[in-house]
Formats: sequence, C-alpha cells, structure tokens
Amino acid sequence: MATPTISKDKRVLSMSRGAAPVARIQPGTTIHLQTADCFADQVQGPDDADRGLDWDSVNPATGPIYVEGAKPGDVLAVYIEHIEVADHGVMCTGGGWGVLGDRIDKLSWRFLTVWDREAQWEGGPSFPIQPMIGVIGVAPAGEDVPCGSPGHHGGNMDTRLIAEGATIYLPVAVPGALLAAGDLHAAMGDGEVAVTGVEVAGTLTLEVGLRTDIALTDPVLENDDLVATIASAETLDEAARMATNAMADLLNTRLGIQLADAVMLMSAVGNTQICQMVDPLRTVRFEMPKSVYEPTYGRLI
Repeated sequence: MATPTISKDKRVLSMSRGAAPVARIQPGTTIHLQTADCFADQVQGPDDADRGLDWDSVNPATGPIYVEGAKPGDVLAVYIEHIEVADHGVMCTGGGWGVLGDRIDKLSWRFLTVWDREAQWEGGPSFPIQPMIGVIGVAPAGEDVPCGSPGHHGGNMDTRLIAEGATIYLPVAVPGALLAAGDLHAAMGDGEVAVTGVEVAGTLTLEVGLRTDIALTDPVLENDDLVATIASAETLDEAARMATNAMADLLNTRLGIQLADAVMLMSAVGNTQICQMVDPLRTVRFEMPKSVYEPTYGRLI
C-alpha cells in the first residue's frame, strides 16, 4: 500500500481537540507530511521581508492526523524515519524577539542556501546541517494551544534531538490523538537564542505507533544513545524541575530503581539541557545514557 502523503496546505495554527482530521490512519502506518517553514513560506528573500508578513499565520503544523484506536491515557510513539529539508532557509532576530532582542532595534534577516549537508549564508560562515522538527504534538484535552507554544501535549518544543532516528512519545489526551507537525529546522543550537533556527520547508517521513503499556504526563524522546524527558514551563527553573522529576519517576516506576538510587545515578551520568528559551513557555530536557542503565536494569521505555 502506498505511503499516505499529507500536503502542507492541510495545516493548523493551533493544536485543538476540535480540529477536523485531514487523514485517518491505523497504528503502525508510515506517513509523509509536507511542511511549510515557520513563516508559512511567506519570506523567500529580502524583498518579502521588506514587505512584511502576516504574523497571524506563523508556525503552521501539517495535520491533524487521527490515529485509529488512540484514546486518552495512551501514548503515541512517533518514529522519525527521515527529514528532507528544502535547499534554502531563513533566520531572523531582533525587534524584541529572542534572548537579545532588546539589544537589536528591528528585525534582522539572513537567507541561507542548504546544499550537500551544509548551510551557508552569503558572505558568512557555513556549517553542517542537523535537520530537526520544531513543532510536533497532539491535541490537548482542554483549550486550544497555538502551534508556537509547547506544553504537555508537545507542540513547539524546539528540541534538537527530535531528529532522524529518534522516537518521540506523546501522551494522548483526546480520541484519535490528532497528531500534527511542522516548523522544521536545517540546524538549531540548544536554546534557539535568536528565536529562530535555520527555518526551512520540507517533508517528514514518520511511523506512527501506539503504546498502551506506558503512561506519560509530558513528552519523552528516545534515540540509539539516550532517553530524554521533556518539560515546558514559564521559567527554565520550573521546566528543569519538571523534566528531572519525570526522569526520576520513570527510573523508579519503569525499572524499579529506588528513588534515592535513581537520583544519584541521574546526578552521576545524566544531563539537564536547555531546549529553547524563547517561546511562550521554556523547554528543558533531562537526558539519561542507555549505556549506563540498560545493561543492569533493562529498557526504560
């Protein structure tokens, strides 16, 4: 059977339990999602930036996808098989946006070419690309959440580990989960201090699975090397506390490690990392390397 492809024209600006699904799939299905960049493809060059853009259309996500059988309390397991990015990208900062936006009076733009696994801006440096997903989430049970915001449902987590070869686990809050994704970056450093990474359009290949044997409050990421708990809150301190608590709970309940031992193991080999510090809520992850705990205790998730 052909892999379903969802056009980037099928987009939402909020994660919502009331959004009409653009497709329905069975668990285990692989899908292609075509995505616009975070500016909804409005800014392709300096002339577009000079004309201005519709800020009410930014951060679109393709979807939502209804996953048959998914119900509140389940967990969506989304394996990122491939991220194909466009051959050009855009960045901006200033005008009050970003960590240092108060020091830059107006928006400053850079346009980059993306070629042969590198990004380069004219007259500036080139650097390797590391494609990632900025926005991926499911519908919340309560009020709609704009795609530009992160939360328990996922959303705009801007976590650079949400990349090829990773699985992102999302707690299901509504029937069908209503998965949506977008805001691809060709590259982004931890923190996303400018309020943008290298923003690109692209196509995602995702395998969408369903787990009924685990319960989560916030997203969890897994790749070949580590498991990371991800949390978003009004402050970095609170997000870090939430992510750390979530990892301790996983180690304690999933692997049976005594809480004190789990916390000491986390302190010995775990890492607290800032994902982004520029969105309406801040996002932090706590990483645990599999090589330390799996040989003794087994799989965490």
